[in-house]
Parts: sequence; C-alpha cells; structure tokens
Amino acid sequence: MIETIIIGGGAAGFMAAITAAESFPDTKVTILEKNRTVLNKVRVSGGGRCNVTNAVASIADLCNGYPRGAKFLRPLFQKFNNHDTIQWFEDRGVRLKAEPDGRIFPKSDDSQTIIDCLQNEAYRLKINVETSVGVNKIEIIENGFELKLLNGSCILADKVIVASGGHPQQTGYEWLTKLGIKTEAPVPSLFTFNVPNSTFHELSGVAVPNTKIKIAGTKLEDRGPMLFTHWGLSGPVVLRTSAWGAREMNQKKYEFTVLANFSNFVSNEAARVALSNFRTDIQWRQKLVHAHSVDGIPSRLWKTLVQLSEIPVETRWSDLPAKNLNRLAENLTNFLFSVKDKTTFKEEFVTCGGVSLSEINPETMESKNIKGLFFAGEILDIDGITGGYNFQSAWTTGYIAGKNVLPNQ
Repeated sequence: MIETIIIGGGAAGFMAAITAAESFPDTKVTILEKNRTVLNKVRVSGGGRCNVTNAVASIADLCNGYPRGAKFLRPLFQKFNNHDTIQWFEDRGVRLKAEPDGRIFPKSDDSQTIIDCLQNEAYRLKINVETSVGVNKIEIIENGFELKLLNGSCILADKVIVASGGHPQQTGYEWLTKLGIKTEAPVPSLFTFNVPNSTFHELSGVAVPNTKIKIAGTKLEDRGPMLFTHWGLSGPVVLRTSAWGAREMNQKKYEFTVLANFSNFVSNEAARVALSNFRTDIQWRQKLVHAHSVDGIPSRLWKTLVQLSEIPVETRWSDLPAKNLNRLAENLTNFLFSVKDKTTFKEEFVTCGGVSLSEINPETMESKNIKGLFFAGEILDIDGITGGYNFQSAWTTGYIAGKNVLPNQ
C-alpha cells in the first residue's frame, strides 16, 4: 500500500488524514504527533468549547477574516468553506450552533465533542495515530521520503503532509528550510495589550460594547467590544487589531500608543456638543454628572472618566464648567493608553508567518518544488482573526491536501 504520513495531530492533520483515507482506500495513513495527546488546540479553543468556524454568509466575508492568506484561500474556499465544514461535522453526528457574533460551536459547548468526532473517524478509517513521535528531518529519497524521528529511528513514506502547526521562533522551521523551502519570519498574532500602571486596572472585567481604537502613527484602527483586564486591554477589537498589525507592532517592539473612543460619538467635537446639551436639557441639567453615564458607557468606566476630568461627585450637569466638560469629551473620545508589551491570548497561540505561500500549489497544497510533499494548517503563512477563522483555514487546507495526496485515479 501507499504510505501517507501526516506530521501533526491537530485540526489540519486530522482533516487531511481523514480526507486522504476516505478518498484513497489504497493508501495507508499514519498521523505522527510529537506530544502525548492529539488535538490539543481543539481542546482549549473557545474556552474549552471549540470555536469550529464562523457563520458568515459569503466567501468574500470569510476572506475578510484573514490578515494574511486571504487571496490564497479564496479559490480553496470554493472547494471547502465554512458551510462545508458545518455540513461535514453535522453529517458525522455533531450538532452545531451559531452564536449572535457568528461563531460556531458544538451544541454540547464541549470541545471533546469535536475531538471525539475526529478520533472516531480516524478509528473507523483505520488511520494509525502515533503520539510522542516527533519528526526533526525529512530526506528526499527515490520515490518518496525518509523521516528522521527524534528518537533516532526512521520511517519511510510515499507521501507526506506537514501539518505541524505554527512556531514562535524561526528555529522551528529549520527542518523545512534545509529542504530549500522558503518561510516567512514568525511573529505573534492575536495578543492583548499590556498597559502598566494604568488607572483602569481597577476596572478589570468591565466590557465596553463599542470602542474604537487607533494605533497612533499607523493606519491601524477598528471598532468593537473591548475588555479591561488587570494587565491592560483585551476583547475582540484589541485582538483583531493585533492580528492586522502583527508585523507592524513587532517592529515597534510592542511599545505604542492606543487612542480609544469609548463612545459612539464620531469626534471630540460631536461629544462636546452632546455633553453641552445636557447642561440645559430639562431632563438632565439637575442630574449629577458622575451618577448618570451617557451613550451606553458602563457605569464604572463613566465614573472613572468623570473623576479623571476632575469633576467633583456633587457636580450637576447645569453647573459643569466648560473646561471640565471639554476634558470629559476628550477622555471619552480620545483617551491615550501607553502600551508596553503584549500578553498571549489564553492558550490560543497564533503565529503570523510560516511556510511561504509562494512555495505551495494553490490547487493541491503540494510543494511546487518537492513532489509528494504537502502542507496544511498553521504551518503556512496564513492566520485569521478570532471567531473560528484559524480553524476554518485548517479544515480547508487539510481537506484540499488530503484530496490531492494521490494523483487522480
């Protein structure tokens, strides 16, 4: 039988293995995983619930979730996209649900449901899964490959699919660059912002539903939910911005200024006009400024902004001096945070960088220069924002690699 080896027992590796075994019954499929357990990122994703994919309606919308790799993925999504992923799991007995923000989870709210599905499929298809088996070298031999393992032994393979995930250091790709494969330098993506000595640390846990953030001196800006933490800033808007600005922020050594607009006001001037109206509005003018937040601002954040604007707690809107009102408008729409470093988002490490897409045949996921060698998942220079996009690229590239691991028969 034809020996097909998948290096990596994660989402992309399992999808590639299952697809290859289903598509080509005359190939013996083996997954090699260096850790003691498989599907570890699936296990921790989404707080242990596994954000399988996203419910966006179109391929264009799906592509908008990828700071790197969107152009490469677009034709692949024609063959296997988020709706195909949903159908794939539901055909195998996994009931899924969409949350209001578009994230797709198993109805069980348990990542083990996804793990069980993948492992059951592997068992059904007689896929050999070997753990604690790391590969540190691939050698090209006549009609195939010889894989050198960390324990000193070797395995022969006719076809190889590399789905070993992203690496935080360039050294993690040396075993591939020795084959002449070009890689893009890895830098972190999807991280939160550290703001040392921030006045807002006491607001840890407070979510601001619609914050606009801009990175000073760049074109990076976004709007969405933001979360204060005991170390700084997090939430979807921060994570998305970190993904789109992964390389730029790395060049800045993660020291930069964030300008935050906590409100829906489009500008400082619009905020000043609105706040000025409260001073004469019959329903507002006798209310205490600190006691009644505006524009949906969380109460704890509002009180902090009022305090930072040096407005005494007994001040009513009708008595609010212009200079304090202007200061409040500025704090509300243009607050400055000095970011010094980053923090990894939970256990979900995502890498910007990896095997260059110029190396890959976009029709098959096969190396353009080394026949029989395929790639799938985060090992590639593809990464998405939060919301199931990184898993979707893993399912898609794994599926395409598995479908093409043998010539059409």
